[in-house]
Amino acid sequence: MNSKCAANIKALKLYNRVGVETGIEDATPHRLIQMLMEGALSRIAKAQSNMKKGEVEEKGINISMAISIIGGLRDSLDHDAGGGIAENLESLYEYMTLRAMEANLKNDSSMLAEVGILMGQIKSAWDEIAHYEHAIAEDSSPRQALQKAG
Repeated sequence: MNSKCAANIKALKLYNRVGVETGIEDATPHRLIQMLMEGALSRIAKAQSNMKKGEVEEKGINISMAISIIGGLRDSLDHDAGGGIAENLESLYEYMTLRAMEANLKNDSSMLAEVGILMGQIKSAWDEIAHYEHAIAEDSSPRQALQKAG
């Protein structure tokens, strides 16, 4: 088993552990990454709610799970195929991890919100890839596919 496959399995196990349901067996690799991002966003939102309610233990658990998911996303990066994009994402995931840890220590909801915004932006771009791939699958002309996707 290669390291990318092992990282994806690790990420899947992590995703399963955070309690997200349905479709893992039938999901494409692209969808699995979307699901991990959704899981991270969900945990960040829960941690923000925990902060507002003063639920320190639950906040720590949710931030830890978000950090673990971000780590799984980082581990699944393919630097050979992704080149500079993978390097930039790795740096961004590292930054998000540090900000989430700092948010936990300082009980700072704005830091956690920043992590959520960044993850949301990455997920939005990732979602667009799915739209583009779908357009290509429907049409053999790359130019027409780009026009449909855009």
